[in-house]
Amino acid sequence: MGIDRAAVFLDRDGVINRADVRDGSPHPPAGVDGLELLPGVRDALVRLDAAGFDLVVVTNQPDVARGTQTRATVEAMHAALGRMLPMIGAFRVCYHEDADACSCRKPAPGLLVGAAAERGIDLHRSYMVGDRWRDVEAGRRAGCVTVLIDREYREPLTAVPDARVASLPEAADWILEDRRRRTPAGS
Repeated sequence: MGIDRAAVFLDRDGVINRADVRDGSPHPPAGVDGLELLPGVRDALVRLDAAGFDLVVVTNQPDVARGTQTRATVEAMHAALGRMLPMIGAFRVCYHEDADACSCRKPAPGLLVGAAAERGIDLHRSYMVGDRWRDVEAGRRAGCVTVLIDREYREPLTAVPDARVASLPEAADWILEDRRRRTPAGS
């Protein structure tokens, strides 16, 4: 497979579905019953898909390593999201926590780099959309343009995104406009 596709990599909780925010920090839903798509997500993904982007969810799920969530539950949530949002091409998950020092846990770029190799994605023409500094840093390290959905969590933003927006629909607008700006006339 040639490397010619552009992708939009998407964090899951706080970007696609509502995160459970406690004490200013986001947490994933406990299971499929807690999945709630954020407003405008479906339309935003339809527009990005129609523009030719490969849509890939890249998510840290360290609660599996911590024993407070099961891998089966995470996979059931992804199956449900896949049914709700069939334009998503792939789900890539890191089940580790920071102490595991893996190459896939964001801010490391492993999830993006692995998906790019597997799916023929050009990382330098791609975008990473997330709601935390880890997402921005992973995208930056992978060579992507980064977009932060600013949920005003109580954590420092240690990586500077290329754009800061309030929702996935706004991120889609920005990405589509940015790509128009970057695409040479006549190509």
